[in-house]
Amino acid sequence: MTKLILTHEVNNLGEPGDVVTVKDGYARNYLLPRNYAIRWTRGAAKQVESIRAARDARVIHDREDADAVKAKLEADAINVSVRAGDGGRLFGSVTVGDIADALNEATGANVDKRRIDVGQPIKSLGAHQVTVRVHAEVTAQVRLNVVASK
Repeated sequence: MTKLILTHEVNNLGEPGDVVTVKDGYARNYLLPRNYAIRWTRGAAKQVESIRAARDARVIHDREDADAVKAKLEADAINVSVRAGDGGRLFGSVTVGDIADALNEATGANVDKRRIDVGQPIKSLGAHQVTVRVHAEVTAQVRLNVVASK
């Protein structure tokens, strides 16, 4: 078992700044190569507070604020403009970065791209739905209209 400090949010494991113990192969083959975590040492343990402070700056703390952001996100369908070819087929797919930029521009809410769950890759024009984890207890179902850019 390996003791690590998470530097990014990892689903079903923890948030940045959490100290976790995982199997050696998971740490060696997944978390460490992708820079999702660093090895726990006494020196690295001093960085935990700075990692948690950076996380707290990005996180919405109040449930009421989270509900207000959820209402903004679910109010209207958000248009995402992408390059498309004949027949509505996209060149590539719509990324979570594209979605986050469109959400931030349309609603004014500061949505982190790591909190957006697309499910299946979006590779066609039309209406799609994504999930945004606004708060630990609040998730928003956002309607997207993927349209061809001019």
